[in-house]
Amino acid sequence: MSSVRPPSASETSARLARRLAWHQALYDPAREPRNGLRWLKPLQAWQAQRLQRSFAGFLADPARRPAAQFFLTDLYGEHDFSQRDADIARVIPMMQKLLPGALLKTVADGIELGALTHALDLRMAAALEPIGGRRRSLDTDLYARAYREVGLPRLRARQIALIEDVGHGLWSALRMHGVGTLLKISRMPARAMGFGELQGFLERGFEAFG
Repeated sequence: MSSVRPPSASETSARLARRLAWHQALYDPAREPRNGLRWLKPLQAWQAQRLQRSFAGFLADPARRPAAQFFLTDLYGEHDFSQRDADIARVIPMMQKLLPGALLKTVADGIELGALTHALDLRMAAALEPIGGRRRSLDTDLYARAYREVGLPRLRARQIALIEDVGHGLWSALRMHGVGTLLKISRMPARAMGFGELQGFLERGFEAFG
C-alpha cells in the first residue's frame, strides 16, 4: 500500500507564496475591477449575517463559541485581511525556518480559503448585477438565484474542505510540542517588527481551538 509523502516545508512555503500572490491580485482594484461592483459589499455583509444566524448553535455553546467566532472574524466575512496577508508575505522566509511544516500548511490553507472565498464573491457580485435590477438589498431568493447562476460546485466543495482543513490544522497544532511557547516568546518581537496582525491571527486561532 503506497503512502502520499507530505509536502516539505519549502514546498509548503512556495504554495503559500503563490496563494498570497493570488490573494493580492484578487483584492487589487486595478487588476480586478469587479472589486468596484455595487453588489460586492452588500453581498459580503449579507453572507456574514447569514453565517452568524447559521452558527447560532455553535455561538451559544461555550465550548464551541471561540472556534466559531474565530471563523467569523478571522477567516470569513467582510473584514479587511490585507495587513495580515502583507505581514505573511514579508515573513515567509522566517516562517519557513521557525514554524512546523503542519502549521505552515494551515496558514497556507487559511490564505487559500480567503482568496477562494473572495473569488467566489466576485462572481456572485457580477451575477447579481443583471438580475438584481434596481434593488438595493439582498434576500434569500435573490441570493439563491445568483448562487445557482454562478454554480462551480467543485470550487464550493473545495471551499468547505479548506474550512475543515484550517480547523483541524489549528487543533492539531495545539498538540505540537513547543508551538505555544514559540508564539508567546515571539509576541513582542513580532509586534516590534510590524507583524502584529499576523501574530494576532495565530494567537487568536490557538486560543479559539484551545
